[in-house]
Amino acid sequence: MTDTTLMLIDRPSVVIEARSWLGTPFHHQARVKGVGVDCVGLVLGVGKALGAFDPAFDVLGYPRVPDGSSLMQEAESAMLQIPFEEMQPGDVVMIAFGRDPQHVGILGDYRHGGLSIIHASGGDGNDRVIETRLMFSSVMRFVAAFKLPGVL
Repeated sequence: MTDTTLMLIDRPSVVIEARSWLGTPFHHQARVKGVGVDCVGLVLGVGKALGAFDPAFDVLGYPRVPDGSSLMQEAESAMLQIPFEEMQPGDVVMIAFGRDPQHVGILGDYRHGGLSIIHASGGDGNDRVIETRLMFSSVMRFVAAFKLPGVL
């Protein structure tokens, strides 16, 4: 994360950059737009492209299904946690499919109202960066929301 040279970033720019990754194939721990990325890599790639993270910053060595406490610790150290009620397009959302937090994505504005999630989807037949309507349920549970550094 950049401390002294933090750039100010507007939320629409975050969404535009995240959407520029749509279609990028899913590859565990990959970080290259158009070539391969996972959910953490998407957040890092978008943040680096906009100057929210130092180009050298990375998070590696996690298993394909991240351990929830490590994922939460990394997110808390790199971004500002915000309440559920304050999340909006351009923020990062952490979700759980099982017991522990294991997935992150970037919020967008869903074309029919509400929020969407832009995320690197792997193992469900999509295996690429996609954007879908955000719908929390007993299967996909909200864990936390974060602002990238420098987002207004």
